Order: sequence, then C-alpha cells, then structure tokens
Amino acid sequence: MLTDRTRLAVWGDPIAHSRSPRLHAAAYEVLGLDWHYGRERVDEAGFPAALSGLDAEWRGLSLTMPLKHVAARSAVSLDDDARRTGAVNTYLLDADGPRGYNTDVGGLARALDEFGVRAPGVIRVLGAGATATSAVVAAARAGAGVVEVRARRVEAAASLRALGPELGIDVRVRALADAASDGEPVDATIAALPGGTDLGPLAEALASTSGPLVDVVYGGWPTPLAQAWDRAGRPAHDGLTMLLHQALLQVRVFVGGDPSLPVDREDAVLAAMRTALMGD
Repeated sequence: MLTDRTRLAVWGDPIAHSRSPRLHAAAYEVLGLDWHYGRERVDEAGFPAALSGLDAEWRGLSLTMPLKHVAARSAVSLDDDARRTGAVNTYLLDADGPRGYNTDVGGLARALDEFGVRAPGVIRVLGAGATATSAVVAAARAGAGVVEVRARRVEAAASLRALGPELGIDVRVRALADAASDGEPVDATIAALPGGTDLGPLAEALASTSGPLVDVVYGGWPTPLAQAWDRAGRPAHDGLTMLLHQALLQVRVFVGGDPSLPVDREDAVLAAMRTALMGD
C-alpha cells in the first residue's frame, strides 16, 4: 500500500542541474499533498545499495542518466514503454518492489503535439542510443508511419530497426554522414544526440529537408543544431517541453499508479508546473 508514503526524489549523476524538484513541488502544492521531493546524486555502481536503503516512507523515484537501464533491470514490472526501450525513468515503490515506467516516451509525444507535429508521415531521429529508442517509440505514438534513423554507425541502430514491426511502422536506418547526398523531406526531426553536438555542414543539409526540430537537450541553448534550423528559417524547440510533460506523467504515476490516468485539476497542475519550469 502507498497510502502513508510521502517521500520522492530524483536520482542521477550529475544531478545538481535537475529541475524535477521544482516541477514536482508545484504539482503537489496544487493537489494539496504534503509530499517531499528531493534530489540525490546516485551513480550506477551505488544504485543497488541506495535502492535497498529506502524505507516505507518512500513513494517513488524519478531516474535520470546513468540509471535508466539499471533501473529497468531492477524493476519487478515494466510498463510497455519501459519494456520496449529497456529504459526506466520512474519507479513506483510498494511492498512488492519497484514498478518501472518510461514517461520520456509519452512526454516527447505530448511535446510533439504541442509543437503542432500531428499525424506526421515521416519523422527523423538523430542518434542511436537510449534516448533515440524512446524517440522512435514517441514518433510512432505521434502517428508517424515512417521513422528515419540517422546514426553515425548504421550497425548501432539495429535494435531501433527491430522495433518497427512491434510498433507497426517502417524504421529506416541511414548513415548520418550521407545526409548531404540522400536527404529526403521529413515532417519533423528529433535530435537525440549529446548536448552541444556540432554536425557542421551536415546540420545544414538536415535542416533543409525537415520540418521543426525537437532537440531533447535544454542546456546551452541554442544548440548548434538549433542554429542550423534557424538559419534555414525553420522552428527549433529545446527539451523543456518534453521535460514538463514527462514530469506530469510521473505525477500521474505517483498519485494514481497509471501514466494514462489524469490527476484531479490536471490543467491547473500542468500550468503550475510550466510556470515553475519557465521561472528562471
């Protein structure tokens, strides 16, 4: 039972930059919940001991890098998005152990909708790592029939191509270096690359064949990719809107145990979280 559990936190390494505490504090204030949400630096090696040290006061955890894969392996259950991606960013804690969820997928899908990317034909994903996996699933949820994955090494994206049949979409993998010669128009691009990645002339080629850019990073804005989109006269969005929506889905998990179940006064909750996020 979760009734008496009031403690929550975000774990990761590094963690000092995390905006999750302010987002969640704003939500629980609107909901009238006296819950305590903190942050703690936890690396992958220290994760098992930190998790086993939690007592019955703990309700759940938000998990950021580098913990998303070890969290998936340690969960007693996974929602569909966590199972497909092999990544967990949310734990709901109860007597049976941690239940794992991936709200990054839903958060990115909701961000795409907010940016006007609705029922797209083709979405391009840059990168082949863990975040790119969530981006492919989010693109399918947004309605894309085709996802074009651009990877530095084509072989690194084999697991992304394998997601296609389960998601009912066509995942096409191409070399990032070939963007200047074989670029085809796409409705949007999701950049799932490390912050500050500079693709040089390749960025210009990608921007020239794309609709809006959604770059999952939110530090050091505008990124070199965003600047390329700006030069091409195309909109570019940072990862803050994705962060906002994935946090709202975490609130749903912590309150009701289901990321698809809205909380009471959800419009007011989302508005308060948005104000807290943009208040820097």
